[in-house]
Amino acid sequence: MTSVQVKIQSFDPARPAPGSATSPVAASCTPELAVSPWNFDAGAPAYGPGSSMEDVAPAETPRQGVIPEEYRLADDAELHERICHAKERLGNDLVVLGHFYQRDEVIEHADFVGDSFQLANAALTRQDAKYIVFCGVHFMAETADILSRDDQAVVLPNLAAGCSMADMADSSSVEECWEQLMELYADEVDDGRAAVVPVTYMNSSAALKSFVGRNGGIVCTSSNAATVLEWAFERGRRVLFFPDQHLGRNTAKAMGVPLEAMPIWNPRLPLGGNDEQALHAAQVILWHGFCSVHKRFTVEQIDDARARYPEANVIVHPESPMEVVDAADSSGSTDFIRKAVAAATEPSVFAIGTEINMVNRLADEYPQHTIFCLDPVICPCSTMYRIHPGYLAWVLEELVAGRIVNRITVDAATTEHAKTALQRMLDAKP
Repeated sequence: MTSVQVKIQSFDPARPAPGSATSPVAASCTPELAVSPWNFDAGAPAYGPGSSMEDVAPAETPRQGVIPEEYRLADDAELHERICHAKERLGNDLVVLGHFYQRDEVIEHADFVGDSFQLANAALTRQDAKYIVFCGVHFMAETADILSRDDQAVVLPNLAAGCSMADMADSSSVEECWEQLMELYADEVDDGRAAVVPVTYMNSSAALKSFVGRNGGIVCTSSNAATVLEWAFERGRRVLFFPDQHLGRNTAKAMGVPLEAMPIWNPRLPLGGNDEQALHAAQVILWHGFCSVHKRFTVEQIDDARARYPEANVIVHPESPMEVVDAADSSGSTDFIRKAVAAATEPSVFAIGTEINMVNRLADEYPQHTIFCLDPVICPCSTMYRIHPGYLAWVLEELVAGRIVNRITVDAATTEHAKTALQRMLDAKP
């Protein structure tokens, strides 16, 4: 069986053993993540062990099913060799995309490494590629299919690699929310601006990107969220932001929007759990969603890091809770974090609040620095971790044999409106 190494403790060996110390969520990860994903992929819908194991997976969560035994029994060296050989056979017909949060034994085979939108755009530079193999999660592969040509096939090595945050805003719940808001704001005076503009984070389904495209809205990434919100405020009196409440709150707060003007919309409650007065006064309506990795970071973890390393530069992702972002030295996208470390000219200490695979990769790439994850218990993204080299070897060797498996396709109508929303994002300049 393939040996998968998972670091259960933080990168910094000087840190005391994790447990009950600082984080109330410290005990919520388990060594079961080291088990190869096919041991739970074929079971009931779930995200599996890892950061989102306590989140409720929708019944329609895709299941991968069992891949051939030869891939499940192969060791690391054999899988590496088979992947390399398949890539060589496929040549320019293939491009492999690897998200920052992927495990190293997958990243080493990627032609491009980046965040979801960087990778979707990177694929566009390989116009000769017939096959785009996206080592990420489902919504990323959908975005790649939306942006790619019809004759290009987008493949997700493991269909069960979804995203718990994206799943927290399903299209039916968002449509119902929209209907309630349209009815509530129907009597507002028409001043030439929309009553509300929908904004979806890139970490959402193709259906929701299409929804915002149809309703005058726009897509954002973690790096351009402020620019996108400015675009939306120029066109509407308020914004409906989904699915990640933390990115929306942190971005709007930095722009001067008061917290009392940012109610949470809980899709399980009438009017999202709000009264009409609060929704009329709202400037940003935040969907009740979050990233299971980034919600684990706490102010106590930052205090602990600074107690041990007073000179530490604390950088967190804006999907982290507001209190954590406020306590950090800076916050930004995965690319922002990578560039901040790369720009340090003298040996420095970085305490980073984002997914552990990226943090450890930065530590390996920049050994002159002390780089560690804020979370005392390492709890990788459950669904990213499902892209195991065994699945990558399988889909690539199927392509060599002339068979496309795990193809991700978005229908023409959804693609049309989603492209509109994505193009609005690209056109929105700071």
